[in-house]
Amino acid sequence: MKALVTGGAGYIGSHTCKMLARAGHTPIVFDNLSTGHADAVKWGPLCIGDLLDATALDAAFEEHRPDIVIHFAALAYVGVSMQDPASYYRVNVDGTQSLLDAMRRHDVSRIVLSSSCATYGIPAVLPITEDTPQHPVNPYGFTKLVTERMAADYARAYGLRWIALRYFNAAGTDPEGELGERHDPETHAIPLAIAAALGTGSAFNVMGTDYPTPDGSAVRDYVHVNDLADAHLRAMTHLLQGGDSGAFNLATGRGTSVLELLDAVHAATGKRVNATLAKRRAGDPPALYAQAEKAQRVLGWKPQYTDIGPIVGTAAKWFIETASPVDA
Repeated sequence: MKALVTGGAGYIGSHTCKMLARAGHTPIVFDNLSTGHADAVKWGPLCIGDLLDATALDAAFEEHRPDIVIHFAALAYVGVSMQDPASYYRVNVDGTQSLLDAMRRHDVSRIVLSSSCATYGIPAVLPITEDTPQHPVNPYGFTKLVTERMAADYARAYGLRWIALRYFNAAGTDPEGELGERHDPETHAIPLAIAAALGTGSAFNVMGTDYPTPDGSAVRDYVHVNDLADAHLRAMTHLLQGGDSGAFNLATGRGTSVLELLDAVHAATGKRVNATLAKRRAGDPPALYAQAEKAQRVLGWKPQYTDIGPIVGTAAKWFIETASPVDA
């Protein structure tokens, strides 16, 4: 099958394209390269274009005739979304609607959406399930919630079939070393901690050591990027085989604290992380981890990486063998 992969030159998108190709499918990347990297597009054609450009979208659909869309393209920095919500609504909401309308024009009725645990906000009860109320606390999370609702409305009105995958903390890199993690600016904890350990970045800030957690630092659920890619392949197969629409958590069900993460970086690099202790960041919950039983039951998805050590190990290997961990 042929999949139009928006944002396929980015971190999770490029890993997914590799997995699609390994499974015998053709990924067609549609990306404006504002944050993605052309050298990460190795397994199919690259169409350079913007979601808000209907002409560029039409050209990609007409030339490649995809069977399904996998939609990664979005702005994804929580802090920036607080400072510049207009850009987030324009790109994440208007861009998604532009894509869905292009799909209607070209009779493509199936889409896998990149959603986020940010749609839940700060949950009252853990672990998070798909039935946990969605009360996002920042514009980024709200835009992802809107795209889920948009897909459901297009399904009722126009027959769209969709799956929304709600990621928790994407982590790690391609174990074969062909792909890595490159963001500018870098905000993800693992690349920042590796950079602090290798001396190629500034000190790592531990934001809060007085949380009600076992070691006082915040706890998060880290999911290896290859496991996320595998979930997209399974979601695509599910829709192509006539499966029902719906939303799924992608998580390991295990929480890792910030201090445990730093220990894993030390073990992977052989170097202690240069870290400073700071106050809590406003709005950060003490712990976030989720249950992904629905994805296992319906999609047959089960994460292969469930321990933080091997997850960090794949990232450290790539960063050590390439340029600076924060190189864009």
